Amino acid sequence: MQYRTLGRTGVQVSTLALGAMNFGKIGRTTQEEATAIVDAALNAGINLIDTADMYSQGESEELVGRAIAGRRDDIVLATKAGLPMGDERNHRGSSRRWLVTELDNSLRRLGVDHVDLYQIHRWDPTTSDEETLSALTDLQRAGKIRYFGSSTAPAYRIVQAEWAAREHRLSRYVTEQPSYSILQRGIETHVLPVTQQYGLGVLAWSPLATGWLSGAVRAGREITTSRSTILPERFDTTIAANQARMDAVEKLAAVADEAGLTMIQLALGFVTAHPAVTSALIGPRTMDHLRSQLAAADTVLSGDVLDAIDSIVAPGVDLAAHEKFDTPPALLDPTLRRR
Repeated sequence: MQYRTLGRTGVQVSTLALGAMNFGKIGRTTQEEATAIVDAALNAGINLIDTADMYSQGESEELVGRAIAGRRDDIVLATKAGLPMGDERNHRGSSRRWLVTELDNSLRRLGVDHVDLYQIHRWDPTTSDEETLSALTDLQRAGKIRYFGSSTAPAYRIVQAEWAAREHRLSRYVTEQPSYSILQRGIETHVLPVTQQYGLGVLAWSPLATGWLSGAVRAGREITTSRSTILPERFDTTIAANQARMDAVEKLAAVADEAGLTMIQLALGFVTAHPAVTSALIGPRTMDHLRSQLAAADTVLSGDVLDAIDSIVAPGVDLAAHEKFDTPPALLDPTLRRR
């Protein structure tokens, strides 16, 4: 396993990090299975575990908490808040009221007295940066969180938050957690240059592009991945964007074969090759998934392989831009762009 410094924090984290979204109802993962995955990941050198309050509505945090009991100090523990936790309108977002309450809920579910990294799951356009950053700064000073970060934030929001922190003399975000893969490279255009400019660590989620780069999705085969049963429209090849992905996958498979790599090694090696990226978040649902992903822990792609990838999916290009989660709200809600 390789290690890198998380932004400017001085904290050393593994280049592969364990994402726990599949723990619980979402991935149908039991406590026994989750504990076995955590054990194997830690034994392989992974030291960063990332979860969120809304993963299976708190169940993921509970499973992670039980799995790490007795070894908390050896783990860089990260969680997130901001997405809805039920129907109550104030049980979401990044207001002081909700963040203070929900952090206590997360600490209880995890069975710990602090988390190392607390992340705002999505930018909340209804809450000011000063409100959010002041709440996070107070939670940091209270010892309940060590650092805090953003997730899936547009580049201009990252810059705005940096400005607000300096203007109001508050602590600032130290990480950003964006979606990034060979098939979704849009953040290379704006987000990654900004994170480098401000020295933020980057924890890249969905490096296998929701399973497209797992090796299980190939032309002429029935697509039967777990994610395809949950989100069938993302794998319907009658849709132009999905056919473009399939065409790219076939070409990438040839590159991987020629380099003597699996598709997973190619995909994870690509993400961790970018100098702005600290860690790639893997989200195994089974032990077999974990083993295949750990095989990429020491993968370093040659310049020729990276050039071949660039010729298939150009730098800065998203093959499925409509699936991005950082679209400005006014583009999604007509009422926000009309008087």
